[in-house]
Amino acid sequence: MKIIISNTSGVPIYEQIKEQIKSSILSGEIEENQLLPSLRQLARELKISVLTTTRAYTELEQEGYVTNVQGKGCYVLGRGSELIREQLLRDIEENLTAAIKSARRADVSEEELIKMLKILMEDEGYE
Repeated sequence: MKIIISNTSGVPIYEQIKEQIKSSILSGEIEENQLLPSLRQLARELKISVLTTTRAYTELEQEGYVTNVQGKGCYVLGRGSELIREQLLRDIEENLTAAIKSARRADVSEEELIKMLKILMEDEGYE
């Protein structure tokens, strides 16, 4: 897991950390039950305060992406977690909405759009 912090993005550092970890979880880069770096280790690697990494991990736990096991560390929850599933469903809805808008701009019919979706699903091995 590689986290890149930007001082010019205008987004708080804890938020950048949280979003990058969340993205890695949703993409499958970080797997279920994987131990995240300790708060101190991550703070040391990123050269930031432990308070900042603590806030990022706390918010990830509140949002249902990780769980903190006292004395052992912070572990990634499974994709079966209801909150993670809701996030994934929201991502699907946003991407399909964007595809529908693009199809309208390109004057693609509903039938053509559905056909394109089916072809892409077959290419991805979706059953």
